[in-house]
Amino acid sequence: REIPEGSLVCNIELKKGKGGQIVRAAGTSAQLLSKEGKFAQIKLPSREIRLVHLECNATVGQVGNLEHENVAIGKAGRSRWLGRRPRVRGSAMNPVDHPHGGGEGRSGPGRHPVTPWGQPTKGKKTRKKRRSSDKLIVQRRKKK
Repeated sequence: REIPEGSLVCNIELKKGKGGQIVRAAGTSAQLLSKEGKFAQIKLPSREIRLVHLECNATVGQVGNLEHENVAIGKAGRSRWLGRRPRVRGSAMNPVDHPHGGGEGRSGPGRHPVTPWGQPTKGKKTRKKRRSSDKLIVQRRKKK
């Protein structure tokens, strides 16, 4: 990899030739900390420090469109133009539609919060314990 240490990079590949997978959101950038052996250490926007293979490509610089987060959508219709559908609460559904549905009046979920497919949510860790990419993470992201 020809990029000097300390540079800001974005659009980083995780597998050689697969195309950029991380640091692609508007206004984001990662910092190339060091290169050792076949791997480079990068500091991601989440403050996580991760190893990436030196053969993987990246774009030098920061992703543009920094003001993206400040755009006021203004009305529900404009959200629909962007392809976003209304978000209906699970507790407003019937039991057939969602694990939190049903009950008389406004009743609680009666169980730990889950997604419509029964995956635990709201703080429960759902990442696999022995994920193969774990050994490439030098330092996990810290809670704010």
